[in-house]
Amino acid sequence: MTARHSGHAGSGRPRASSRRMLAEAAGELFLEQTYAGTTIDDVARRAGVSRATFFNYFGAKSDLLWLEVDESLESFDSTLDGVSRELPPMEAVLAAVLALADGFGPGRLPLAVTQVELMGTDAELRASALPRFLALVGALTGFIADRTATRRDELLPRAAATAVVGAGVSAATLWAAAGVRRGPLAPLVRRAVEPVCRGYADAWDHP
Repeated sequence: MTARHSGHAGSGRPRASSRRMLAEAAGELFLEQTYAGTTIDDVARRAGVSRATFFNYFGAKSDLLWLEVDESLESFDSTLDGVSRELPPMEAVLAAVLALADGFGPGRLPLAVTQVELMGTDAELRASALPRFLALVGALTGFIADRTATRRDELLPRAAATAVVGAGVSAATLWAAAGVRRGPLAPLVRRAVEPVCRGYADAWDHP
């Protein structure tokens, strides 16, 4: 989304109403008064925009917790399209997942994850993670079905996609909890996802 607006609301300081500026305002408030204690009106006021402007950029308050993740997921379809068709199907899956993980480093971890206790975001992160998990599963299911010449409603494409995403999420969860010892995400994702891809690579040879 490239549109930009500016505005004033109450005593909030004027800011460009981009998604990132709204997320930064929300992060400040979540630290000051917790996630549950902060309303959308609070965020809009701190960012210096209207409530209506907030909904130009976010569908719900929980979306503020996932800005970095959602920005990466928005480009995942093009990442999948860019994977060479010369690769075997599950090697192509691994390449795509690693390309997604490469976009994350310690500096791109959402504040709501690193400050989960102060912000009180644990329950909301768990609840709002599910739609993103399912979106990834859906994208990978279609990709695997296409690369293996199977229907996306068959068992194996969906099972393989679910297993891959589950392994990747497990790696990302450990990575997020590593604190100052946290390094790049991609190597950890490789360790978790590569065995899954190897296992499912045989499935189309031995149905």
